[in-house]
Amino acid sequence: MLDFIDLNFQGQKAVIATAVIRGHEGVALVDPGPSTTLPTLKKALKERGMGLDDVTAILLTHIHLDHAGGTGTLIAESARANVYVHERGAPHMADPSKLVASASRLYGADMDTLWGEVRAVPNDRLRVLGDRDQFEIGGLPIESAWTPGHAWHHVSYFMPHHGIAYVGDTAGIARPDANIIVPPTPPPDIDLEAWRASTERILAWQPAVLFLTHFGPQMTPAGHFEALWARIDDWSTRVRDSLDKPGTDEERAAAFTSSVAKELTKASGKEQADAYASAARFDFSWTGLARYWRKKATS
Repeated sequence: MLDFIDLNFQGQKAVIATAVIRGHEGVALVDPGPSTTLPTLKKALKERGMGLDDVTAILLTHIHLDHAGGTGTLIAESARANVYVHERGAPHMADPSKLVASASRLYGADMDTLWGEVRAVPNDRLRVLGDRDQFEIGGLPIESAWTPGHAWHHVSYFMPHHGIAYVGDTAGIARPDANIIVPPTPPPDIDLEAWRASTERILAWQPAVLFLTHFGPQMTPAGHFEALWARIDDWSTRVRDSLDKPGTDEERAAAFTSSVAKELTKASGKEQADAYASAARFDFSWTGLARYWRKKATS
């Protein structure tokens, strides 16, 4: 039942995965990725005997461009598909101008190369989700839950009859065979208390499998989250301590990036470490955690 497509983001394997849910009434895609990978997505669907006309639903865990950037372009080519997205993210799918402006500040001249076109989704194609919802996709029952922490508009999806939880970035980044789980903690929404609550919400489903957009199925949900939180706690402590040291934020972020890259290279090799960095830049992770600690200090 579990099927997914490697989008080969920027020519790298096992960075972004789109889950494919097949029902007897149509096909759903979870996190279709950016526009730059849509040719790969369409080719992989064709190899499975499907096309965009078979897609009836696009389930977005959140609206970050690596997960959802190609949604508007895809919708324009798919006559039947509707987009499921949390109520906090829906306005940015209908009008992505603020989303694009925010991403442009982070990625600068690399925006088009990384993400390509970011097109609006018509309002009549949006299906807006709240904190808890139940619905059917292609004749299959689906549950959704608001799971903030990584992003304030993040939701996760659960297929109760199959025991699969599609969790976006809430369960971190885990490349196949690397035996390492890395937390994506970019600005501006990192909230560790909310993330803890989201972890508990997902585990309360008692899933047999976690599906990560970065990357693929994880078969031991409780152990996976335990390992993720060990690294989140380590990283957040290191970032908090770095704020008391001399230097600029750029210097602190660079030192953190260098340290993490060395650790991952030692544990899994340079190729894997570089791929983790492609999925979630470590300097952005420092910035997101630094923002979290500074907000706590002033609250």
